[in-house]
Amino acid sequence: SRFETCWPALMKDSHGVIIVFNPELPSHLKEIEMWYSCFVQQQPLLDNQCLLVAHHKPGSAGDTENLSLAYPLNKLKLIHSNLEEDPEDVRMEFMKYFKSIITSLNESRENEEMSVIS
Repeated sequence: SRFETCWPALMKDSHGVIIVFNPELPSHLKEIEMWYSCFVQQQPLLDNQCLLVAHHKPGSAGDTENLSLAYPLNKLKLIHSNLEEDPEDVRMEFMKYFKSIITSLNESRENEEMSVIS
């Protein structure tokens, strides 16, 4: 990808990664493995700092709600977004995700401060 040279700048000091993909495209299912490897495993971030979003386009066919991803992607939090049907559900899931990131940030900051003090 022509943006690969920008990736280190994007990753620097990041605390979370959200990967949005189209579950109806087999190529996307392969690509998210690469995104996970580059942006989560190589950083390294914890799996709970990563959120997968399977985005369903309006009027999309197919039973992709029962998406079964292979290891290691199946360890990640996966939400389905369909803005026609349940935008509120998606919003709530995003809020939960951001809160968990902020909580872990605060905890690591407190741990750092304690280690400086002691």
